Amino acid sequence: MPERTVTVASKVGLHARPASLFVDAATEQPVDITIELQGGDALDASSILSIMSLGASHGDVVVLRAEGAEADDSLDRLVKILETDHDAE
Repeated sequence: MPERTVTVASKVGLHARPASLFVDAATEQPVDITIELQGGDALDASSILSIMSLGASHGDVVVLRAEGAEADDSLDRLVKILETDHDAE
């Protein structure tokens, strides 16, 4: 199962606007994707409630996982979102 380890770049963490952008992108992917704080429980990456309850802050490390034919491409798209400080735009 492909996975990516990413550091959250947004100053507010994975909350508010960055969370919304991430969930919208995760929902558009053709595969199911999970996200977890490193060593934590895997949560549905397409659920805003899951993302908000994750509590990922600026600098936290999260792990994304997906399975399926387009898993690598989907994970790469989501990594770009997490590695961008959306509060600086």
